[in-house]
Amino acid sequence: MAQFELTMPKMGESVAEATIIKWTKNEGDSIKLDETVLEIATDKVDSEIPSPFEGTLIKKLFNENDVVQVGAVIAIISSDANASVAETPKAVAPVSATVASTPLVTSHAEPADFKNSDKFYSPLVKSIAKEEGISLSELDSIKGSGQDGRVTKSDILAYLPNRNKTAQVATTSETKTAPITPAVNKSAVGVPDNTVLVQRPAVSVGAGDEIIEMDRMRKIIADNMVMSKHVSPHVTSFVEADVTNLVQWRDKVKKDFEKREGEKMTFTPLFIECVAKAIKDFPMINISVDQTGTKIIKRKNINVGMAAALPSGNLIVPVIKNADQKNLVGLTKDVNDLATRARANKLAPDEIQGGTFTLTNVGGFGNVMGTPIILQPQVAILAVGTIKKKPAVIETPQGDVIAIRHFMFLSLSYDHRVVDGSLGGTFLRKVADYMEQWDINRIS
Repeated sequence: MAQFELTMPKMGESVAEATIIKWTKNEGDSIKLDETVLEIATDKVDSEIPSPFEGTLIKKLFNENDVVQVGAVIAIISSDANASVAETPKAVAPVSATVASTPLVTSHAEPADFKNSDKFYSPLVKSIAKEEGISLSELDSIKGSGQDGRVTKSDILAYLPNRNKTAQVATTSETKTAPITPAVNKSAVGVPDNTVLVQRPAVSVGAGDEIIEMDRMRKIIADNMVMSKHVSPHVTSFVEADVTNLVQWRDKVKKDFEKREGEKMTFTPLFIECVAKAIKDFPMINISVDQTGTKIIKRKNINVGMAAALPSGNLIVPVIKNADQKNLVGLTKDVNDLATRARANKLAPDEIQGGTFTLTNVGGFGNVMGTPIILQPQVAILAVGTIKKKPAVIETPQGDVIAIRHFMFLSLSYDHRVVDGSLGGTFLRKVADYMEQWDINRIS
């Protein structure tokens, strides 16, 4: 009887772990080649994991809501259809050993009293508990939101401020001392050690108020946005661009382009082309800062992410790789394909990885301008506003005239640790120049 190990696949660069959100097969179920065995979620995207083997699922090594490292064995599949479900696979560690051998956050040994618990706690939860000095009895008292009441990372992090608040009330009534900010395990929530975290204020709930639990993606977005503001000192510069030539050119060619290429031409690929050109002129915008905060990583590839709003209201950023090497037809096809599959939750993990610069179109919501938050570990993000017609003074050989022109605001948020106002401002002006100087006679 041949046995095969199903491992957690690599889901793109910088993704080291994933959460099992649903097993679509149970122990004893037969599995066809490439049939989905489980669904997982990373901090980037949800994915289905197919089986590279045909046979019977004889052992699941992790439960739903468990966090698993990339490369870890998650299930055993037997090629023998009559395999016993109860049989323990050879040369495979039991679940507890597998979990213990793949620490997710810290290499510290697991606290001894956790071994005596009747409840299952993920390595991440136990790591946070150890950092915060939470005993087994206290951990057992936390109400969990996971499957079968299991305590998740969000549960324990939400518990910490309340735990500290209770202690503060008792201390304040007796000694009138100042409040104490809880020492959150920063590595567990993806925040550098030198970052100062702020305690969340207490929020009262009144009669008629509705409490809505954040979905998983919204929690991830919230954590990432807070982390970015802590890590990068944000500065935003603005310019107003006369995009009349660009608008008129698109109006002139879009019908023939769609008929010829089978693709609708939006403004986004035109903006991305201008951004890619400007990045080539100013490559120090296309950088990252390493985790120490002392080294700059200058990126070779120009990979432009485009923020896309999902039907749920959440946001995802698919990435156009090597945008500077693609013509307008290629950019248009990529933009339309990624946007369509993003809204249908059909993006592959690699398609939202590796971005070096991000473009977000707040004009799609009728907004004039925005001050976007940088998508780490990038150092800049560009927002484009809605295009509006305005009267403007135009210089001509015959003198100044007033004409109706199309204007748009551009706003660039950048990391002031490594991008000064001179670089940020001149780069932004260069993007606007490429938009303003669009060739009205260009062949699509």
